[in-house]
Amino acid sequence: MDIAGLLYTGSTWIVPVLIAITFHEAAHAYAAWRLGDNTAFLQGRVTFNPLKHVDPFGTVLLPALLLFMRAPFLFGWAKPVPVNFAALRNPRRDMIIVAAVGPAINLALAAASALLFHVLWLVPDAAAQWVGRTLSNSIILNLVLAVFNMLPLPPLDGGRVAVGLLPPALGRPLARLEPYGLPILIGFIFILPLAGRQLGIDLNVFQWLVWTPVTWLLPFFRGLAGVG
Repeated sequence: MDIAGLLYTGSTWIVPVLIAITFHEAAHAYAAWRLGDNTAFLQGRVTFNPLKHVDPFGTVLLPALLLFMRAPFLFGWAKPVPVNFAALRNPRRDMIIVAAVGPAINLALAAASALLFHVLWLVPDAAAQWVGRTLSNSIILNLVLAVFNMLPLPPLDGGRVAVGLLPPALGRPLARLEPYGLPILIGFIFILPLAGRQLGIDLNVFQWLVWTPVTWLLPFFRGLAGVG
């Protein structure tokens, strides 16, 4: 793929990425604010302004680098929304709600992107292909974000949901993994598959835990879009 092709491909991801992370993080901030914690609200995170949620390295530089290196998948993160769980009116229940709304918004965005295919005929012919590809990327991106973030490992949303649902005897040890969550994820996503290739073993955990559920969900969303 030449530079022009890479730029074209990158442009079809920019809008989906910005919308997905903005709505995801704003949903966390809004839910926490409505449930009693104004920490994120005071930091201006209850907003659809993407500049408030973008992490320069995790949202921009790292995904761009992976794209130009033609990596098999993109990886990145936004600025985490600060939540003081002790300030929530019902900390155990509300922690689950605050965590779950992020992936729920991504599923809603995937559905909205699919439904927008039905008005694609309104777009001028010159832009229709770009818009269609952008909508397709939005569906895939939001499904990947929803599934990935629901993995039961803090600081991912699924980890916090699991901590809230599990009995305290199991939830507390899981919560203590939060400072090590990102290194564990990097190990599973990048280092383990590399080690597996050296040993001739398929250790692509991302493929098993994220892409497999996404492929199960895709036919439903393609049905919403009315495409094969």
